[in-house]
Amino acid sequence: MESAPKLKQNHGCTSLHSTQLLIRILSSFFQLQNFFILILLVFMEAYIFLNGWNPIFYFFLLLSSYTFCKYIIKLPILSAPRPVYLVDFSCLKPPSFCRVPFSLFLENATLMNTFDKNSLSFMAKTLKSSGQSEQTCLPPALHFIPPKTHQQESIHEVHMVLFPVMDDLLTKTHLSPCDIDILIVNCSGFCPSPSLSSIVVNKYSMRSDIKSYNLSGMGCSASAVAIHLAENLLQVHENSNAVVLSTEILSNGWYAGKEHSRLILNCYFRMGGAAILLTNRKEAKLFSKYKLFKTLRTQTSYDDRSYFSAIREEDMEGKLGVSVTRDTLQVFPETLRINITLLGSSILPLSEKLRHVVSRLRKRFVDKSQEIYIPNFKRVIQHFCLPVSGGAVIRAIGKVLKLNDKEVEAALMTLHRFGNQSSSALWYELAYLEAKERVEKGDKVWQIGMGTGPKCVSLIWECIRPILGESSNDPWADVIDQYPILGPST
Repeated sequence: MESAPKLKQNHGCTSLHSTQLLIRILSSFFQLQNFFILILLVFMEAYIFLNGWNPIFYFFLLLSSYTFCKYIIKLPILSAPRPVYLVDFSCLKPPSFCRVPFSLFLENATLMNTFDKNSLSFMAKTLKSSGQSEQTCLPPALHFIPPKTHQQESIHEVHMVLFPVMDDLLTKTHLSPCDIDILIVNCSGFCPSPSLSSIVVNKYSMRSDIKSYNLSGMGCSASAVAIHLAENLLQVHENSNAVVLSTEILSNGWYAGKEHSRLILNCYFRMGGAAILLTNRKEAKLFSKYKLFKTLRTQTSYDDRSYFSAIREEDMEGKLGVSVTRDTLQVFPETLRINITLLGSSILPLSEKLRHVVSRLRKRFVDKSQEIYIPNFKRVIQHFCLPVSGGAVIRAIGKVLKLNDKEVEAALMTLHRFGNQSSSALWYELAYLEAKERVEKGDKVWQIGMGTGPKCVSLIWECIRPILGESSNDPWADVIDQYPILGPST
């Protein structure tokens, strides 16, 4: 009975490594092809010069050779990938009337008459140790007693979180809705019909040939998954603009039961949304903020223990909620380890790779008590946007990656000011770094998205222009000078 999961696991890893190997082989082959073309042209030029051929014939032959090498020898499959640029992005700053201090949250929960004393005590303790401030927000539907969780309230929340960030993005980038070629909307727990992407297309009267996609059920990694999807689409459709809208609708995800493993999300998840503009247009290099340097997506859902570690289902009383089991404490670190191992093999300098390999060999054959060396990613990456799943999780990931307090600051301050906004939290962290004017031209930013499945997606961006004056823009406008602050213990 135990052999089947092992076969599945080996098959999943084999497929993953095969794909990575194929990409590297094609990339190396493309570089060798360019080198041999250069050698060929040099030899031709030397031969023509030594034979004293007519200059007109000499020019014609070189031109013909260049055309042949560029358009005939160079196969489409070996062509360099199109660069993808991040022009700009916008994050939602929830209205102040949506603010939910701890006292109000617990008072409303008490008046709902759905939670027992033990459940209320658990939520109070979770809130206190969460690392959040009293400024986080919940949608209006969850301010009612009892909460309004029907379809129309969720649609109203969609309008409330997506339209403002879309409007702001269009204003920032001077873009018309008709200029958008690709639209991707991600929301894990709410999937209406017509879809969320159709709601946006209808609102902004977008073109009839727009390529629209709706991602659901992808958890907190959904925004990073959407960027990965947009990157692939932009490799196929040239001269295109892609907009990614990321949010989580909370009004239909409220859990009204008594199981502690499902009450956690009531305490952590808060309002948020982001809009991101990507493009592959050549001229965008002149005004975009970032260039997409590397993406890597891994998952461990082929393993049953991983798959069931966080799942949405009914409890014993038939009340729907997301259950977060204790297995996540082992499953998510393993998912992250697989991702950073593959990522490190492609971006780290040779010295770091060698130290890691030597430490593994020493642990296996010499001293099993020896610790495996964790590569220093700070040699190639300057800024980090981590999963905002709680203060303890942020610090644990920071410890694995050898990050200091300043390098985990963006994640901790985002959690403190806005709570966990699921997939869009990565963009609040990047906005924090920009508002603090820490990102300089040439710097690389690593966004790590982790979600149920479980899955892990790494996005690495390279800053290609100076970024100044962002402190006056939402979501950190008026509060950025108050940070960093010392938050509560977690």
